[in-house]
Order: sequence, then structure tokens, then C-alpha cells
Amino acid sequence: MQNFDLTRRLAAEALGTMFLVAAVVGSGIMAESLTEDVALALLANTLATGAVLVVLITILGPISGAHFNPAVTMIFALKRELAPSEALGYVLAQIASGIAGTLVAHAMFALPLWEASLKVRTGGPQWLAEGIADFGLIATILAGLKFNRPAIPWLVGLYIIAAYWFTSSTSFANPAVAIARSLTNTFSGIRPVDLPGFIAAELAGSLAALWLMNWLLRSKSEATFIKEEHA
Repeated sequence: MQNFDLTRRLAAEALGTMFLVAAVVGSGIMAESLTEDVALALLANTLATGAVLVVLITILGPISGAHFNPAVTMIFALKRELAPSEALGYVLAQIASGIAGTLVAHAMFALPLWEASLKVRTGGPQWLAEGIADFGLIATILAGLKFNRPAIPWLVGLYIIAAYWFTSSTSFANPAVAIARSLTNTFSGIRPVDLPGFIAAELAGSLAALWLMNWLLRSKSEATFIKEEHA
């Protein structure tokens, strides 16, 4: 990642987030048009999302780190692996390109480009689900980076596939994607008014994962070094 300048890294984040959202929204539209079976539609949406994540992280990860997610960027900024100004650029690129991904999906399926969602997604259980979804995502990334970095694309893709099904919110796990999905009144949408609860839960889950994984992933030798350094 250090081999690429900020402009290229931001472009990679924008490209990846746009394709991710286009896959989420587009596969939802396609599934909804092909079947009235909600479970089958969700399965199609799930597989497309997980598959595109594997591809995007593999090809763009070496450039930008393949965050595609403000919550992930926040964690790496807090770990001081990303400067605050760079993190801000990442987040702005992710949000703007996520919205572009929704517009692209609508254009491909001849839908109105701008269409606020009417799909209700709110309440304590769904907020808890979003917190759990992001907790698991950040834990997967941090542990994967420590123990098996080359497997990260598959770890993240498989985790999201699973989280679609074990969370009541279907695991948005990404503030930029949530914002983009509020602009589609299709299968994957969320009402704009429901965004604050989802985003707050996503960020809280991410911070909780960072706190726990910082402790859990610290080996005995690392813990001893830190203790001696502060003695």
C-alpha cells in the first residue's frame, strides 16, 4: 500500500466501493425480478456480494488496503496505520462512490436514478445485529491480517455471506453501503430515516472489536514488551 500515492489509493477505494454497492443493489434488483421467493432472492444477493468482495479485495487490496468501508478506515486510523487526512479522504471517496454505485445499478436496470427507499429497517434487534455484524467483520480483518494475510479476501467474503444469514439486519456492516442503499427503493434498500441507528451500531461494533482484538491478538512476548516499555 505504501508503494502507491494517495490519489491512486483514493481511486482504488472509490472504484471498489462503487462496484461493491452496484453488486449489492444490482443483484437485489435482479433477484427480485426473477423470483418472488424472498429466501431465494436473499441467497442470490448474498452470493453476489460475497463473490465480488473476494475479487475486489484481491485486486485492489495491494493498492489501498481495500477498506471500501468507513468503519474499517476508522479502525486503521485509530491504529495509526492511516493518517487522519488520508482517512478523511478514504471516507469521502467511499461515500461518494457508494452513491455512484446505486446510480449505476439503477441505470443498468432502467430504474429512476434517484429513489429514496421506503423499506423499514429499525429497532433494537436490528441495531444489535448491525453491531454484531461489524464486530465480526473487524475481528475477521484484524485476526486475518495477523495470522493469514493472503486469505483476507476469502475470509471477508465468506464472513459477509454468513452474516447476511445470521443477523436480522442482513449485515450491512458498512456506513457507506448503508447510505448508498438508502437511495434505492428495491430489495436491498433502507429508509434514510433509519440510517442513524444503523451507522451508530456499526461504528460501536467496530470499536468494540478493536478493543477486544487488541487484547486477544497480543502474544505473550508482545504483552511482556509493552509491560516493560511502560515500567
